[in-house]
Amino acid sequence: MMNTRFNAQTLKFVNKWFIGCFLLLFSLSGLANDWPQELSGDKGTIVIYQPQPEKLVGNILTGRAAMALELKENSSPVFGVFWFSAEIATDRGENTVTISQLKVTEVAWPESDKKGEKEFSQFVEEQLVNSSFTASLSKLTASLTSAEQMKASLANIKNDPPAILFSSTLTVLLSFDGEPVFRDIENSNYQRALNTPLAVVKRQNQDKFYLTSGHLWYQASNALGPWSILANPPADLKALIPKDDSQSDSPQVLTAPNIIATTEPTELVVSDGKAKWTSLVGGKLLYVENTETPWLRELNSGDMYVLLSGRWFSSKSEQGPWVFVRGDKLPQSFKEIPPESAIGGLRTSIAGTDEAEQAVLDAQIPQTAAIKRSEAKLTVYYDGEPTFEKIVDTQVEFAINTSAQVLKISGKYYAVDNGVWFVADTAKGPWQVADNIPKEAIAQIPPSSPMYNTTYVTVYDSTPEVVYVGYTPGYLWSYPYYGVPIYGTGWYYPPYYVGGWYYPRPPTWGLHVGYNPWTGWNVGVSWGSPFFRVGVVWGGGYHHHPRPCCGRYYGGGYRGGTNININGNVNIGNSVSIANRAHAQKNITKNPANRAGGKLAQGNRQNNLYNQGINKKRNAVKPPSTGKINSAKVSPQRANNVYADKKGGVVRHENGQWQNRSNKNWQTIPKQGAISSPSRVSQQPRNQPSRNNQPSTMQRQNNRSFDHKTMNRDLHGRQMGNMSRGGHQPMGNARRSK
Repeated sequence: MMNTRFNAQTLKFVNKWFIGCFLLLFSLSGLANDWPQELSGDKGTIVIYQPQPEKLVGNILTGRAAMALELKENSSPVFGVFWFSAEIATDRGENTVTISQLKVTEVAWPESDKKGEKEFSQFVEEQLVNSSFTASLSKLTASLTSAEQMKASLANIKNDPPAILFSSTLTVLLSFDGEPVFRDIENSNYQRALNTPLAVVKRQNQDKFYLTSGHLWYQASNALGPWSILANPPADLKALIPKDDSQSDSPQVLTAPNIIATTEPTELVVSDGKAKWTSLVGGKLLYVENTETPWLRELNSGDMYVLLSGRWFSSKSEQGPWVFVRGDKLPQSFKEIPPESAIGGLRTSIAGTDEAEQAVLDAQIPQTAAIKRSEAKLTVYYDGEPTFEKIVDTQVEFAINTSAQVLKISGKYYAVDNGVWFVADTAKGPWQVADNIPKEAIAQIPPSSPMYNTTYVTVYDSTPEVVYVGYTPGYLWSYPYYGVPIYGTGWYYPPYYVGGWYYPRPPTWGLHVGYNPWTGWNVGVSWGSPFFRVGVVWGGGYHHHPRPCCGRYYGGGYRGGTNININGNVNIGNSVSIANRAHAQKNITKNPANRAGGKLAQGNRQNNLYNQGINKKRNAVKPPSTGKINSAKVSPQRANNVYADKKGGVVRHENGQWQNRSNKNWQTIPKQGAISSPSRVSQQPRNQPSRNNQPSTMQRQNNRSFDHKTMNRDLHGRQMGNMSRGGHQPMGNARRSK
């Protein structure tokens, strides 16, 4: 009877709830007070308090929740606890989560006798069948801070430092993916460089090279420089640049930055003049305030630290050598960086902070979708006949002469396109949506392979019309690593280019990738003024098929919609991560280049591949559901301060202390010792249905201990979800529960 299902709308509830933790940065008022929620029936109302997740594996969430039954014939509510497992569906773009297919596995009624338990369970069952709960993803993410998490970090991630260069004058890094490769621009006398994100061209049969930002022009006799400013570019070359309305919002030229070219993985740290060191954390730390790159010095040891692609590197001087330092091995003083300080955003990259914990949780939450088989199409282009190469120590081969990610496993072909698996009997197709993939073989793909990100795309379930899929941020090359998020695997993947074709592989270095807790991962290039447009799309044409997902780095223009936006000392790259929230958001907002259609660009935090462009056609608008949906309503007049402890008791946090529900009253819980109230002593494994597929009912004992540590973590997680990003504002006065 209690093996209840939550429908598709409930699934949306969980999805929105998980992902919104980060989207909340720009929409703080959306679903701020969405718990508890209530369902009404003939006999009264059931109030469900914010669930307490215990584990998230794939798209299966398990946890527990406190509830209160307000029966019409009873003068006071009856409190209980239920354990559940459920499927979740998420939408990072909408900050929503939905819980569906919910199964109640255990129920506890601490205050009731057997007769009451039967009556209450029957009423709860009637209310939960086909019920729907919708809330912000932010709150689910925050509440997971208290859940049991898999802390194992990824093996074989490469952390060798790139070449790290420093400059005290405005400079842009011109990064080539290996030696410069040029191909003809059709209907012109020019060639363009394929393997760089910046716009570099060469006059055919001459050693004359040009570089442009769309406003500034440079010239050189060698692609690797030295580059000098060019006041009057050739008219026929300038005419090739497409007219882009967005350029009208570009800042005026103030100072032309220098250009440094490189052919190996390199990061550039630039300060606006001589580095200005500023003291912080009671004199324990210094940081450089006039740079966009996190650059610190720990005074006790004298070591310098820089943060690049989410990784810390340490050295005694700018000249190196640089050594990788894990996020959980940083000096203690790093954790003492005030969240409200100018470099408060760095806490995301310091293991053990609230900000880092939430960022790591975000990396484990899937973005999900229901894909219509009839609308999901895939065409794979190859440079000649398909050519495959074996991935070392696996039974998997991958196609090297295509921009798509195509795998050959046991004689069949599998491809990933924007978070959806396809399958075919031949390398050229025809392709159809896969409802079953060889998970064990795919899981063997190591980080040293450019196909590694495909291991983070999953097929959950299917019907004759729809396939349920999902991906975690690992598909977009973002990974939790020893308590902090990092970007990229650190491995260098050689590109493929033959004839007129160029297929780049995702880099870790050279794009100045930075993470911040308000917009996620962002790409810059380096500090400069005005901004450099990444990958100007030239007129004419050239042979290039952009990667269908996650690899839009070079070749024919950077398609990620990211420019190098400079405004003061803050751009949308690393600089945001070293600014406090108010300062960063102010600068992002006022920069015209960060606006799209009048809306503030929000980076990867809203990056739902399933809802981008033509991908939307593949989505089932509403997943199939059965029966009438009973939508829960938010109950704002009630406080969201009631919890379920792991032993089946109902407790609340009121006026800074824990209180236990017993004999229809709330009693203060002592700091130590037992609680005089019923408790759960079940011999059945948690979250497992009983033999008759009915949820077990807790047995009770007169006294139980109270786990202050666990419940304080649950309290902290819930408070974090109710606050602005970072969770350092006080909760204020909470409403009292009954």
